[in-house]
Amino acid sequence: IGVGAKGMGYLFGQYKKRRDEYTGVVTGKGLSFGGSLTRKEATGYGLCYFANRALSIIKNTSLNGKTVAISGSGNVAIYACEKAKELGAKVVTMSDSNGFIYDSNGINLEVIKMIKEVKRGRIKEYLDYVKDALYYDTKDKRVWSIKCDVALPCATQNELNLTDAINLVENGVIGVFEGANMPSTLDAMKYLIEHNVIFGPGKAANAGGVATSGLEMSQNSMRLSWSFSEVDAKLKEIMENIFDNVYQTSKKFGVKENDLLTGANIAGFEKILDAMLAQGI
Repeated sequence: IGVGAKGMGYLFGQYKKRRDEYTGVVTGKGLSFGGSLTRKEATGYGLCYFANRALSIIKNTSLNGKTVAISGSGNVAIYACEKAKELGAKVVTMSDSNGFIYDSNGINLEVIKMIKEVKRGRIKEYLDYVKDALYYDTKDKRVWSIKCDVALPCATQNELNLTDAINLVENGVIGVFEGANMPSTLDAMKYLIEHNVIFGPGKAANAGGVATSGLEMSQNSMRLSWSFSEVDAKLKEIMENIFDNVYQTSKKFGVKENDLLTGANIAGFEKILDAMLAQGI
């Protein structure tokens, strides 16, 4: 949490110094020394590509026209918001550790970027620029109490609990897709799946960051630098393939089609098992 290109640059510099070699072992580097375009945006973008594919295949719909609640206001949340808006959704919430904002007209992303990426301020400052928005302190109200079609938890571990899951279901949510690492508690996950909400676990839905790190390593190995659109297109293809693999595995083993958690677990296990058997391990 809170590590950017500057920190990765220092790590990469020390690795080169101690190993006396240049490899792609550290990703998220600066663009001038081997970093990749789209890496900063990758986790948030990938999350929306996964969610959009899931909604399309399972519910015969998309993010277009949907109301989306997002938690967090770091890299994942900001660029999930950006891509969700590009895909036609209206994002109405974002948060930080103190509280969350609700903008019924849709989050003004330029204001968020200015507050969080330039000023390094608190989310409450959004109200200084958007007068009809609302701010709630975390101890008074939770972001998941806001009515939405799709929820994207992008803040931190265990931020979405059973009470939150109950509120989301009562408010008609159709999909919850994890942008953070393990943001939903176990009982919340079970409740959402039992109530036919599409649940996209972080181990699949937020793989875009790691996937683009792989693309950065590929560029380093080939001494190439792909354009933003090239990396973005590869990211979209990767995330849609991840969903397809998880979904087809769910169907193969008779799992409920909205239960992408079990599908992801089985798909991951099968991949490791097949590799071990093939290599005689």
